[in-house]
Amino acid sequence: MADLSSLKDLGTAAAAPASSAPVHVKKVDAQGRSYATGKRKDAVARVWLKPGSGKITVNGKSFEAYFARPVLQMILQQPIVAAAREGQFDIVATVAGGGLSGQAGAVRHGLSKALTYFEPGLRPVLKKGGFLTRDSRVVERKKYGKAKARRSFQFSKR
Repeated sequence: MADLSSLKDLGTAAAAPASSAPVHVKKVDAQGRSYATGKRKDAVARVWLKPGSGKITVNGKSFEAYFARPVLQMILQQPIVAAAREGQFDIVATVAGGGLSGQAGAVRHGLSKALTYFEPGLRPVLKKGGFLTRDSRVVERKKYGKAKARRSFQFSKR
């Protein structure tokens, strides 16, 4: 470390490390795809994103067939709508574990991360929408001597 003899020296020494803020760069593989992993509850989704016509495939099916409920389809499309990129990317996702709700959340999380890897300029929009944050809530484990995680068996005095 440099010798500090005056307050001016202290100001210049402190300013140098502050400029090294994290710079987000485009991460794309040889095929021009960006890849990200998304998680929610027990579900884990692997998402690949490439420029295309807007086709979304989940586990080999169209996302409308895989996620039949309109709410789950809406959850899946939230990052694309927030980033105003409808119909610009082909998305391929494989998802395993958990239920349909957790899987939709996992694909949304992975898709959001893949969008930021493909276009780092979208990061502030997706961060503000809360799509990049991993929802860490998971089901509490069952305890012995209990019916569920916290529920006790019915008490009877007799």
